[in-house]
Amino acid sequence: MEELGIIICQQLHLADDAVCAGMINEYNYVLIEVLRFSPLSTYEICGVAFGCLPQADIPALRWNVTLPPSSQSAPSLAALSADDLPSQYILSVLHLADLHIDIEYKPGSNADCGRPLCCRDGLPKPGETGAGFWGDYRTCDLPQWTAESMLKYIAQNEEQIDFIYFTGDIAPHDVWQQTQDKDLNEIFFTTQLLTETFPNKKIYPCVGNHESAPPDLFPTTNATSWLYSTLANQWIDQFGLEEQTRDTILKGGYYTTTIVSKLRLISLNMNYCTENNYWLFINSTDPLGQLQWMIEWLQYAEEHLEKVHIIGHHPPRMCMVSFSWAYYSIVNRYQSTITGQFFAHTHFDEFMLFYNETNATQPISIAYITPSFTTYPNVNPGYRVYAIDIENSVSVLDHRTTILNLTATNLYNKTVWTEEYSAKSAYDMIDLSPQEWNKFVLQLENDIDGETMGLVYQYFMKSATTGAACDRMCRKKLINCNLKTARAQDATFCSEIS
Repeated sequence: MEELGIIICQQLHLADDAVCAGMINEYNYVLIEVLRFSPLSTYEICGVAFGCLPQADIPALRWNVTLPPSSQSAPSLAALSADDLPSQYILSVLHLADLHIDIEYKPGSNADCGRPLCCRDGLPKPGETGAGFWGDYRTCDLPQWTAESMLKYIAQNEEQIDFIYFTGDIAPHDVWQQTQDKDLNEIFFTTQLLTETFPNKKIYPCVGNHESAPPDLFPTTNATSWLYSTLANQWIDQFGLEEQTRDTILKGGYYTTTIVSKLRLISLNMNYCTENNYWLFINSTDPLGQLQWMIEWLQYAEEHLEKVHIIGHHPPRMCMVSFSWAYYSIVNRYQSTITGQFFAHTHFDEFMLFYNETNATQPISIAYITPSFTTYPNVNPGYRVYAIDIENSVSVLDHRTTILNLTATNLYNKTVWTEEYSAKSAYDMIDLSPQEWNKFVLQLENDIDGETMGLVYQYFMKSATTGAACDRMCRKKLINCNLKTARAQDATFCSEIS
């Protein structure tokens, strides 16, 4: 079967011979297991993998979680401005997302090689330029020296940061070459790089889809123990997590901990939510009981008057339908407790509004998708700093995004940094509450061709292009399918757009 798969891949020109052989070799075993043990028909498998039918129409994929009844908890506190609080009441949080450092990057090499990852070997095609020294907008990840320079810049210029959210994706996009040993070496390298650069900062991580070998595949058995045992040791010994987080990290790469008084963190392993994890084709019902575990801790937080931040790699919109909608229900139930959600994976600069499940005009929460550290593909590398009100609501007061202007950096052969924008200032917002974000989105809808909507798209692309590149259809999709939609296959806003 493996040989047949390679031949089909080659005959259909899905990739070159090396990529075909590597991908089939890596994924052959799980595909055979899915065909043997999945309760799904071949048409239903097509529905999950390729959208042949809605997941909601597949009985084996339907499940939900059990939520405690709402308590008479205190109402959410009004959001404040960073200008309203003394600095000692504001936490500064650095968010690093999707590092994808490529230690095999080779300047001048072929940056348009037709593989999932280029800028490693070969000569550029006639008339094309080779890979830039500091990085490239094409199908390439970040050179080691660029990543080191960026982190050094952050350490020197963001001394005020109190701690770091690191939402995963360490390995580069050479997905056809991933092995356990290779992934572990990259984890060791990146962990050491972060701890040496930020020796006095606590780092709160989560698991990205590229941490596994092959990428995306996270079985619910102990077959991933090689990864989780390493992460537990690295996260506790190097990043500074408490020993009590070890058990759930070993179980499934997730944990909870208290950051400061009144603020609890829940770090989810969102690889157990996505259809790219083919093991879920066999059983996708709340894998490892992670969502029910989260509910228990949210209930604990509610009863003990804690506020909660959630970090994860995949945004819930990119999960399988039942997981995504269950997560949405959890956020609805604990909307007074959850005051921050921080995701990654898309590499773009986005946010997602959550609405009342019974009233789609009432915003109840906001999730941020932080732009990537890597350039892959067609974006400037960057990072984000959040200002958190620790005295009152424990919510985001403002966020500020900084990018490396890759064009100028390669042109002048020195790093050229741009303070891209502050959300409050750029969008003229009173605060960053869900209500204010919803007002902002309504303003965008009412002026779809306007300058501000163009600015939103420019920031979405990390200023690698301008708003002019996004036409009216593009802008409507960005608003309705990205900014207003946090559930998978949800047609409330993201339906037929014309």
